Parts: sequence; C-alpha cells; structure tokens
Amino acid sequence: MAQFQSQDLPQLLIIHPPAFFTHFQSELSKKFHILHAGESPLPLDQYLITYACSVQAMLCNHATQVNEDLLRLLPALEVVLTCTSGVNHIDVVECRRRGIAIATARSVYSEDVADIGVGLFLDVQRKISAADRYVRQGLWTSKGNYPLGSIGLEVEKRLEAFGCRVSYNSKSKKPSLPYPYYSSVHELAANNDALIICCALTDQTHHMINKEVLSALGREGVIVNVGRGAIVDEKELVRFLVHGEI
Repeated sequence: MAQFQSQDLPQLLIIHPPAFFTHFQSELSKKFHILHAGESPLPLDQYLITYACSVQAMLCNHATQVNEDLLRLLPALEVVLTCTSGVNHIDVVECRRRGIAIATARSVYSEDVADIGVGLFLDVQRKISAADRYVRQGLWTSKGNYPLGSIGLEVEKRLEAFGCRVSYNSKSKKPSLPYPYYSSVHELAANNDALIICCALTDQTHHMINKEVLSALGREGVIVNVGRGAIVDEKELVRFLVHGEI
C-alpha cells in the first residue's frame, strides 16, 4: 500500500481526495509520502492514531471537517492545505490556537466564478434557459427576423470585458477596430477557439460555416450562432458533433 512507501519523504495526509488529486498524484508522490486515510479499512480515528501521529501537512476539500476532534489526533500537524477558497469546513480558531497554518485556493477560482455569476445573471435577465426549454418542448411556432448589423460589435465589447482575445472577419478590414482581422472565415476559425456568428443570411453566407471551417476550428472549438440557422451547414455540424470532432 501507498502508506508503506517512500518513508523518507515528508508525510501528506489526505482523507477526502480533492477532485484534481488524480491529475497530480504522480507528481505529489515524488515529493511526499502520501497517507490515503480514506482508502484504509480502519476507522478514521484508529488510522490516524496508527499512521498519522507525525503528519505535518494535510490536503483537504470541503468534505473534510477539520475540527477540534480531528486536530486532536494530529499533534504534529503544521499546515492545512484546502483546495477551496472558503474555510467554513475548518475550525480556524482552533488551528490558530495550535499554531497551524491554513493555505487556501483564494482567488484561483475568482475569474471562473465571476464568469458563472455573470452568465447566470444574463440567463435570468434574458430567460435564455427558459426559452431553450420552451423551444425544446415544441411550443415555439413563430419566426422572427432580427437586424444583425451592429450585433458583432456589441459582442466584441462584451467579450473584451471578459478578457478574451477578440478577432474578426468581415467583407473588409475596419480601420477603426483594434482587433486582428482575418480575410476569410476559414482563417478566422483556424486561429481561434470559438466562433460567434452574427452576420445576416445571404447567398454569400449560406452554409458559410461548412466542413472546412468546422475542421479548422477543431475538436475543442465552440460555435455560437445568433444569426440564421442556414449560415451553418447543419448536416456537417451534426456529423462533426456525432463524431466528437467539435
């Protein structure tokens, strides 16, 4: 078992492994003698008394309640490392009394949580998910034709606020815009992670997003179409989705 290996390394106690642990376990194992308390058939208190009396560091998440009862079983503990930004699962007062340091994720999640917060706000304000459910239930029977001339610029303003690197394609380069310009949609797709389609449907833009553009965007690519459906070759899009190619 893992607790009987690498005895010369400093010990790291893990009771409930954080979600990211499997990705970093091999690297952590090179620097720490990892004690997997959750994998032992022993009751937790018995395991800690037997193996963890000299543990100086513990890695945890919100599922591990670092309270007075647990800390009493870890007399040598010097630092609690939590993968969360909050510490409501840790008895901070008791840790301070025992001289145990607490390290948190702090602002690691800030940008992602902020994105989710803004996304949920927009979803509620614009009823995006509600409208999606409405359409999927077959209740949508009318069609609307919306002018799209200024939408692209408004999208760019919002994406820039999120820290995205914005570039664009248009009939011609716009000298007033500071964003990189690509003369073809294929080139635009090849140099970006996502495409937001805001153009009108014309003979020139019909099936503009075709097999070549989808291939250029790649397996990890994202397409958002706020224009008409026929701008995208839907048969090709379905094929790419079925085969996991986008």
